[in-house]
Amino acid sequence: MELTPPLLQLATQALDRVLDFKRPADSELSAFFRDHKKLGPRERAFVAEAVFGVLRRYRYLSVVVPAANPRTLIIAWLIKARGMSGATLEQFAKPELVQHIRDARTDDLPLAVAAELPEWVIEKLQPVMSDADILVLGRALQLPAPMDVRVNAYKADRDTVLAQLREEGLAVEPTPYSPWGIRFKEHPAINRHPLFLDGSLEVQDDGSQLLALLLGARRGEMVCDFCAGAGGKTLAIGAMMASSGRLYAFDVAEKRLAKLKPRLARSGLSNVMPQLIASENDTRVKRLAGKLDRALVDAPCSGLGTLRRNPNLKFRQSPESVAVLTQKQASILRAAAKLLKPGGRLVYATCSLLPEENEAIVEALLAEGGFTLLPVNELLAQNKIDLDTGAMLRLSPAVHGTDGFFAAVLVKLALAPIRQMSQIGSAAFWLLDR
Repeated sequence: MELTPPLLQLATQALDRVLDFKRPADSELSAFFRDHKKLGPRERAFVAEAVFGVLRRYRYLSVVVPAANPRTLIIAWLIKARGMSGATLEQFAKPELVQHIRDARTDDLPLAVAAELPEWVIEKLQPVMSDADILVLGRALQLPAPMDVRVNAYKADRDTVLAQLREEGLAVEPTPYSPWGIRFKEHPAINRHPLFLDGSLEVQDDGSQLLALLLGARRGEMVCDFCAGAGGKTLAIGAMMASSGRLYAFDVAEKRLAKLKPRLARSGLSNVMPQLIASENDTRVKRLAGKLDRALVDAPCSGLGTLRRNPNLKFRQSPESVAVLTQKQASILRAAAKLLKPGGRLVYATCSLLPEENEAIVEALLAEGGFTLLPVNELLAQNKIDLDTGAMLRLSPAVHGTDGFFAAVLVKLALAPIRQMSQIGSAAFWLLDR
């Protein structure tokens, strides 16, 4: 749409609210739109595109402007990302500002600026990635994410839904990996579509859908989604169970669980039991000790794998916040581990890129004994999914076109009970009961 001074001013005001990095950008933007209810869809679209466009290239744009403020950043974004001409911008910016932005040297930027990642993130990735790979990853995270949806297998069939959407003129294709996924080439208002309203479709990234498949829940089992949130993965698991058995959806946030309720009603599932808990050590959790067949821990994390959708997350996290998260992740995983029967399956997952939130958490639990690793590549091969990232799942937007995801699958060992028989000096001898 045509840029006007009032529209540029609105985008500047919206960006100003976001740049303190105190709240998620989408939450700030939603609040801004509530304060400006008379804006039409095209105006809202431009404001959102400008805000997220600047956030995705914030470090780079801050280099090319003489003074980084919301207005100059948007001007720089219009020139560098949108390719707007100086003549078009004459009424919005002084010629010297436009010329300064155009003349700014950007051929030898530091890695953190070129990759649009904080220095501390670069430092944490360098032990496991080359600088060239970090740059490729960073550039992939700067791109907008596609819109993926999951077909509710309890209600619909993917091929049938694909055919219907194509008949309606929508450009869609199967997602590369999930057997239930559909990818839209554009971003239609899917929340108004009849298939969404009747629960046949849910918005969910292709990589996220794979977590339900790795959990492998079956009819009649007792299963837990330990950090259910708004329930996207919960509903995928429930569909795999064909609405039978019992599926606990735990979360510590009442607001997140409240968002699950209308989604659950649309889904048609009757086996999901949402439960608000105070912590991973809540009595509601402990009473299930040793009773579950499967548990998913999609742990609270830094979210750095979702920067395509949430670009300001990288400015809201820090080494200190990650250190707090890793303690919580380890605690939640241990609590979930106690719920499983011998032979039960435990899936640990994050949308983080950092080894300390991923492999390190899993390896610590394995070192304590009682669990063994079930190779993810073997599970995917069994499900005829052409994806091999090794024994653990590591998805990258640069390689796989999904959000950044990590997952590991663990199986609880069937250990015989043990008892202490004798103790001589400082040496304790333990024998297995037979």
